[in-house]
Order: sequence, then structure tokens, then C-alpha cells
Amino acid sequence: MSNQTVKKTTLENGIRIVTKNMPYVRSISMGVWVHVGARDEKLSENGLSHFIEHMIFKGTGKRSSFQIAKEFDAIGGHTNAFTTMEHTCYHAKVVDSHLTNMVDILSDIFLNSVFDATEVEKERFVILQEIGMVEDTPDEYIHVLFGNNFWSENSLGRSILGSRENIISFNSNTIKSFFTHFYQPERIVISFAGKLNHDEIVDLVEPLFSSIRSSNGFPERITPQGCPAIKLHQKELEQVHLCLGTKGISITDPQRYALSLLNTILGGNMSSRLFQEIRENRGLAYSVFSFISSHVDTGLFGVYAGIDPNKTSEAIEVIIEEMNQLKTKPVNADELHDAVEHTKGSLMLASESTDNQMVRLAQNEIHFGRHIPLLEVLAEIESVTTDEILHLAESLFQTKQMGLTVLGPIKKTKTLYDDILKLH
Repeated sequence: MSNQTVKKTTLENGIRIVTKNMPYVRSISMGVWVHVGARDEKLSENGLSHFIEHMIFKGTGKRSSFQIAKEFDAIGGHTNAFTTMEHTCYHAKVVDSHLTNMVDILSDIFLNSVFDATEVEKERFVILQEIGMVEDTPDEYIHVLFGNNFWSENSLGRSILGSRENIISFNSNTIKSFFTHFYQPERIVISFAGKLNHDEIVDLVEPLFSSIRSSNGFPERITPQGCPAIKLHQKELEQVHLCLGTKGISITDPQRYALSLLNTILGGNMSSRLFQEIRENRGLAYSVFSFISSHVDTGLFGVYAGIDPNKTSEAIEVIIEEMNQLKTKPVNADELHDAVEHTKGSLMLASESTDNQMVRLAQNEIHFGRHIPLLEVLAEIESVTTDEILHLAESLFQTKQMGLTVLGPIKKTKTLYDDILKLH
């Protein structure tokens, strides 16, 4: 490792343990990462990765769900989990004196969950409520609809939560089978950040996780081409919610630093072009921002806005105009400088968190197979030129490649929205 505070050990079965010592803090964050997510599911399996994430906390051979919660609470710790399109992570954070307890509890729920049929029935209704909650939250639901619109039949276009039909059909055996097949050691990374000693961590973790063995094969991920289209979803709401976007780049693409700065300039903060023009100058929206969604082999770049139904066309035209400005005229030096400093500041502030460092360790190991020091990232950001941003915008912001998804009390027809895009 280039950074002596970061160390890595690979167990005989392929599980990787990466740690970062942060001697100036009192906490330790731990994450058990599995490079498996919603895009690895068949249509009939959609929602299983997320269902497993819930079930992991519902009891092991020696701990009930209540005991798991009580033991973490008793040491002042925090634990949670999340599922993405490509990963599932189970994580916890405690003060350094409770390291052994944290490893014991988190490893127990990961390795020894029983996926009890009664608990499955209870959690089924919890997840159905979660699906309903997202559908009742239009500024979240529009992103689900946009992904489905843009990626079409590919698994990247499905909801991480799964469909109601699937959630109702899953049982304990379905969940156990998926878990056994997909949670393979070569796809597991265990990351720690905080006040720690790497050798002590390995001594704690290796006896517990070395028993995991590979199963047969792993389905190949299919890279979608993207299907730009206009999709309108009528719903009685106060606002129209929209996502307008195009195919982006992968999470490992060398242009990722330029894309991050492009995102900041277009709609990544309060001084961004979209925020200033759409909210401050025209008063068209309370919330407007651009976003990046990158995967191992592809990505999305998009803009979200919540708009008055009578102002939707104007907002879309402003968004497209701001994109056009970025692909036809280089950003000025001061604007680039501000975006660079904003990005660097955000990264440096985040680096003081053991949780964020734990996440960076795992993601760098999964995607690059090595630790990428923060200084290297900062240098890459500082090296981005206005020409790089211009050329990236030229390649991304082609209206024929744009997808538009609209949710709410829609006033115009699909043809009229199509005409707006074609005019630009």
C-alpha cells in the first residue's frame, strides 16, 4: 500500500480485509460489503438483495432480533445496512473499546442469520410499506421511474425494493438460496476505519469469515445501451416532478473527475447555474439539482426539478439551454476554480469521518483493487481543464440521447415535450 495507515490482507478464501488507522479519533467503523445488488437479480428475483438486507437483522442461531438491537444499544453503537444496484453493505460504528463486541455481533448476523419463516412474513409487510412510502414521495419516486425509462428492460432499470408481486412471493427458502449462491468470498470486502491496529483486526475477523466457500458461478452483468424516451406519468400532485438526463460514464472512467466538476457547475450546489437560473432568477422551482449515477460499466447523468405544472415547459427549456451553454462555451477560470475548491472541501471534510473512510476503502478496493489516497484524488481534481469539461459536455449533452420522465398533473402531451427536445 502507498499509504502506511492503510493496510490490506486477503484471506485464503478470497475475502479482502482493508483497514485505515485514524489514531486521532475514538471511533471505529466497520463495513461488510458484498459486490452484489439489484442488477444481479433476474426479473423473478428482483427485490431479493434488499429483502436479505432486512432479514440479516432478524435473528441468528444465538441472537434474536431484539437481542441484536439491545446489544448494539448497550455499547452505544450504531448499525445499519443499505442496498444499491451493485452492492449490499452491512455496517456499524462504535467507540474503539467495543471493537470486539462489534465484530462479534456484525459477523454473527452476516454469517449465521437463520432467515426464519415467521420473521420473513413480518418483514414482507414492512417492505411493502417501504415501497408504498417511496411511491408516495414523488421526489424519490421520479428517480425510480426515470431509471426504468432510461434503462428499459435491463435490470438497472428496476427498483431496488422489488415489485409487490415478487415481495409477496418470496419465502425463507427463496431468500436462503439467493444468499448462499450470491454471497461468495471473492465478492466480499470487509473494511474498517478508525483507531485500530490492522493485525488485531485480522486476528478477530479471519477465524470467523474464513469458513465461507465459493458456490457455482455468478451471472454476468449485461451492460445496457440506454433507451432515451419520453415517459409521462399522470398523478394528482401539487407539483410536476421531472428528470431529464443522458447516458453518463462508469465509476472507473478517467473522466470521472471532470464529470464531478461539470456536475457541480451545472447543478451541484447553491451557486450552480441551474440553481441560480431556475430558482433564484426565475422562481420556477424550490428544488433543482443535477446528479450522477455511475456503475461499474455505465452511468447516468441527469437533472431533477419540482416545478409548477404551468411552468414545466419553461423549466425544461432552461435546463437544456444551460446544458447547451456548457457544450458550446468553455467555463471561465473563476467558475472552474470555485468548483474545484468546493469539491476538494467536501472531500476533505468527509475524510474526517470514520464512516466515510470505511466506505472509501471498500469502494476503492472493489472498483480499483487498491487504496487511492486522498491527495491523489485532490491532484486529479486540480488537474481538470476547461477544455476537458467542454469536450465531456459536448459528448454527453446531445438531445437525441436525452430521456425525459415526468410525474404529476401533466398539462402537455408527449408530442409537445418531444418538440421541445427536438428544437434544441
